[in-house]
Formats: sequence, structure tokens, C-alpha cells
Amino acid sequence: MAVDAVIFDWGGTLTAWHDIDFHAESLALAQAVRTTPDVSDDHHAHAARLHEAGSVVWGRSRDHQQSATIGDLFDAAGLDHDPDLLDAYYAFWEPHTLTDPEVGPLWRWLRAEGVRVGVLSNTIWPRAWHRGFFERDGVLDLLDGDVYTSEIPWTKPSPEAFRAAMAAVGVTDPTACVYVGDRLFDDVWGAQNAGMRAVHIPHSTIPADQIGHTEGEPDAVAHRLADLPDLLAPWR
Repeated sequence: MAVDAVIFDWGGTLTAWHDIDFHAESLALAQAVRTTPDVSDDHHAHAARLHEAGSVVWGRSRDHQQSATIGDLFDAAGLDHDPDLLDAYYAFWEPHTLTDPEVGPLWRWLRAEGVRVGVLSNTIWPRAWHRGFFERDGVLDLLDGDVYTSEIPWTKPSPEAFRAAMAAVGVTDPTACVYVGDRLFDDVWGAQNAGMRAVHIPHSTIPADQIGHTEGEPDAVAHRLADLPDLLAPWR
């Protein structure tokens, strides 16, 4: 069997897994609430509503593979927001977005071998943020296609999300695709359900409320991204 494309998850796979202070995240997000005479500027109250809304939005992703945007998160919280006031939220997350140093050499090797490189990420963030992180870290030009669920109707593990990623890299046969991710439900079970092979990166501590109904059995396990060439060899 050929390997025509390797498609990667983003957070916890191409970046290091970090434990996040979600209260601090919600406070940063609350700074974008558009206040009016009828809406107070109580950031702590807004943060509590946004934190709860996050559970709702990501619960829809887990249980129904329904995608969302930052705007949908504010809608779920019943709060209006100004997209131009998201600087504090972006700044909160930016230190957690650094690309693993092994990504660049790996992606260059894959492309030299004639293997297309893709990304499929469950995210509420806009495409421009993700591509900006890749550009900052010098790997954007190595991508053949990238899909962010904030711009499609589905999230992983829906097969439709994986098909969108295949289309983005120009591959039609799922058996010629390998998906690499850190989650046994979204990434491993999802990719295999879509007909792909799946490699697990077992470095992330997945919150209990983000674990889905099924844990897939990976076709291979990579303890670092640099392990992938050897893991792919038997499939090529």
C-alpha cells in the first residue's frame, strides 16, 4: 500500500501539550465582550458564562461532531463581542502554540519523499491564526493543505472532516493516507473510521470531559515526531 499523504492534528501533536488555566483563559476572552448600558463590564461574570459556553460548544463537538467558531462561543454564552478586542485571548494562547522543532525536518523529508503534508485541527479559531503560527515558525510553506473545523460544518471524528482534509491535500483514497494525532477518539478512531491508518502521539493528558465514547487502537505509536519515517517504512 502506498502512502500518498500524512495528515496531522495540531494541538498536542504539532505543538507540545500544555495544561491550561481555563479560568484565566475565560477572563482573557471576556475582555472582548461588547458592553452597553444594559450589559455590565463584570469580567468575572462574563468569564463564568464563557467557561460554561465552552463546555457546551465542545460537548457538541464531542457528541455530535458539530463545529463552532469563536463567535458561536459568545452566542452560546449570550454575550455580544467585538472581534477587534480578542487581543488578550490571542495573547493568552500564543505561548502554547509553538511548533515542535521536529516538524520542519519531518515535513521536509515527507515532501522530498513525494508524500503530501496536511493538517486537520478541531478548533474554534480562524484559519488566519493557525496559518500565522505556522508562518511564524517557518513551516507554512511545507503544507500541501490544511483544514480547520471552524470553517467546515464538522469536527473530528466525523468522516466528513477527514474527507475535507483529504480533499485539501488532493488525495482521494483514504487507504493511502496516514493520520497522526494525540487523541484516541477524535484522531485514531476517527481516522480509522474514515478508512485511514492512524498513528498515536501519546503525550497529552486529555480532560475527562473531552474523551469520546470509543478509544481506537492505533496502527502505530510515535513517541516523538522524528519516529514517523521508521513507522511509515513498512507501509511504503
